[in-house]
Amino acid sequence: MGRAFEFRKARKFKRWDKMAKAFTRIGKEIVIAIKEGGTDPGSNSRLRAVIQNAKAANMPKENVERAIKKASSKDQKDFKEIVYEGYAPHGIAVLVETATDNHMRTVADVRSYFSKTNGSLGTAGSVEFMFEHKCYFKIENTGQDLEELELEVIDLGVEDVFAEENEILLYAPFQEFGKVQAYLEENDITPLSSGFDRIPMDTKELSEEDIADVEKLLDKLEDNDDVLHVYHNMA
Repeated sequence: MGRAFEFRKARKFKRWDKMAKAFTRIGKEIVIAIKEGGTDPGSNSRLRAVIQNAKAANMPKENVERAIKKASSKDQKDFKEIVYEGYAPHGIAVLVETATDNHMRTVADVRSYFSKTNGSLGTAGSVEFMFEHKCYFKIENTGQDLEELELEVIDLGVEDVFAEENEILLYAPFQEFGKVQAYLEENDITPLSSGFDRIPMDTKELSEEDIADVEKLLDKLEDNDDVLHVYHNMA
């Protein structure tokens, strides 16, 4: 069928693979949210946020409902959230957020990825100080007055408001997540998605060849089912 068909097919399978990984991550986040606050989204703010993110990721409603039912089962294992820190090749700082039911397996995998790509797994606190821990909310841009919105949310701790054609992004310190979420709900604003981010306070420029070395590690980490998010300070 030709090279064009093979290219399109490869792109499609890659997209499906990313979707499957996103659904796996959301499923784990549903388990964690339910173990913390129960199955009622009305009283569980973290679960509400995960469900919103599932919609943003185009996760089918039946998949979400199945994940919630499975998470509330007595047979469902608990997932522990663990952050690993280390350095990729060429001095790039890396933070790895995981959710695992077997931390021995996860740390062994993460350590091997760093080792096989000439990086090094560090100890707690070795690179976390290089990143700002933020929460974010993405809302629909319906033509709001941005200056007025900024004045309203600044008292909630919101530090940055970015506007794009169809979306507005609010950034605040991670501990202000509940406060900002409550404000949006009180004003009948349903976020398109929300969550947490780790933003490097400084970035490092690399050559294309060195970037490829770092991406070998990042790809291995992101392919692991226990890994939720990977952050780095590569420009």
